[in-house]
Amino acid sequence: MVPPPMPGNPAFSQAQLSAGFQAQYQLSQAQALAQAQSKAQAQAQAHAQLQAHLQAQGLSLNQAQNAGFGTLGSSSPSMSTPGSASAKRILQRPPMRPPGVPMMNTMSPLRTMELTAAARRKKQKLPEKQLQDRVAAILPESALYTQLLEFEARVDAALARKKVDIQEALKNPPCVQKTLRIYVFNTFANQIKTIPQKPNAEPPTWTLKIIGRILEDGVDPDQPGFVQRTNPLYPKFSSFFKRVTISLDQKLYPDNHIIIWEHARSPTPNEGFEVKRKGDKEFTVNIRLEMNYVPEKFKLSSALMEVLGIEVDTRPRIIAAIWHYVKARKLQSPNDPTSFNCDAQLHKVFGEEKVKFTMVPLKISQHLSRPPPIHLEHKVKLSGNSPVGNVCYDVLVDLPFPIQRELSALLSNAEKSKEIETCDEAICAAIRKIHEHRRRRAFFLGFSQSPVEFINALIESQSLDVKLVAGEASRSSEKERRSDFFNQPWVEDAVIRYLNRKPTAGSDAPGSI
Repeated sequence: MVPPPMPGNPAFSQAQLSAGFQAQYQLSQAQALAQAQSKAQAQAQAHAQLQAHLQAQGLSLNQAQNAGFGTLGSSSPSMSTPGSASAKRILQRPPMRPPGVPMMNTMSPLRTMELTAAARRKKQKLPEKQLQDRVAAILPESALYTQLLEFEARVDAALARKKVDIQEALKNPPCVQKTLRIYVFNTFANQIKTIPQKPNAEPPTWTLKIIGRILEDGVDPDQPGFVQRTNPLYPKFSSFFKRVTISLDQKLYPDNHIIIWEHARSPTPNEGFEVKRKGDKEFTVNIRLEMNYVPEKFKLSSALMEVLGIEVDTRPRIIAAIWHYVKARKLQSPNDPTSFNCDAQLHKVFGEEKVKFTMVPLKISQHLSRPPPIHLEHKVKLSGNSPVGNVCYDVLVDLPFPIQRELSALLSNAEKSKEIETCDEAICAAIRKIHEHRRRRAFFLGFSQSPVEFINALIESQSLDVKLVAGEASRSSEKERRSDFFNQPWVEDAVIRYLNRKPTAGSDAPGSI
């Protein structure tokens, strides 16, 4: 667009050049006004984008036009002197780009002001196991494969629902009550006193043992000292207790007469407890067992126990028992279903005539306490037959339902195995090959039907791809060949910005002298 300097006329001044541009600007402005009547919306959009771009650089549109026309339209005497020309060019520099504004592509002066086309929508990727409709039209046998995919989807949905149901059931597993028989006995060694004593004789010792097992159908034929191992499906003995405290005779063992075991500090389950000490005197051992209820259980107060007939139970079961009591005696308020009336027994518990169901968990808290521990006593005997002890204690404990382990195993097996994953990978690889062969078939089939049109369409498509790779997809060489392209409103501002760019040293760029 900028005419090159005329050969043989080195005194060709920039004033003459600016005068020629001024005439072109007036002509393009008239044409722009004529086009604005028919394309007002397109011009407004281009003007808004230009204004936003200039504002990002700290320069308004009017300032850019005034600065550009003042430079091009006036023939100042200072332009003829080289020294003043360099100073003038410094004033014509556009402001510096702010740090937050991205660098624009300056390879072409016209490309920066063009409106780029909208980004192409990404094609939605089909599932790897699905066959395209084009393949289904070519292969009628693919209908059977599609039916298998639908059946597989229904099976996966059913398995997912069952898995969720099993997970919900495992959160609150049903329990069965079994009898835990606790054995307390002791053994001893080196308790025979000889006179005189041997110099290398071992000191007398005794060992206290607390073990237990779950009774099968209430029958236990084993002897206390020869208790066999419990069923591996049942929890180990120590998992039934939260804390075990063993108190020895303080006079005989003043340093360490209290022994405490806590489940929180020793989470590894054990088959029993064992305490070994040196000594040759008999005494009584006190054993305190605190049960480990999962979920936690509470002891009911006497007033609440009289209403429900329950001594120890979990909080949800206690609340459910209150609801059944209200329902059985028809105490629910007919006017307000969210509350119930208290009879004489419930009035002792809640102290009110009418109670809302939502307040029951809060009001029963004062009637719940920790279950009392189990106190046992054992006489440590150091004579007679070993082991010593013929007393056992039965305690009711809650055990998880036997089917819980099977449900957990079912959940782990419900996940996709390696064999299924291998089959899925093979199916996906076969589907990809089918799609590739379908594309090759379509390529050669189109070429065989109309070679000339096919080649022309292929060349056009490849040219578009080349432009996309080169980053020139927004340019149109056909439009740039026509004069209407350079009569658009943004051309004047683009030329002004092009002329006001900082020239490189020793180049023939516009604006350099």
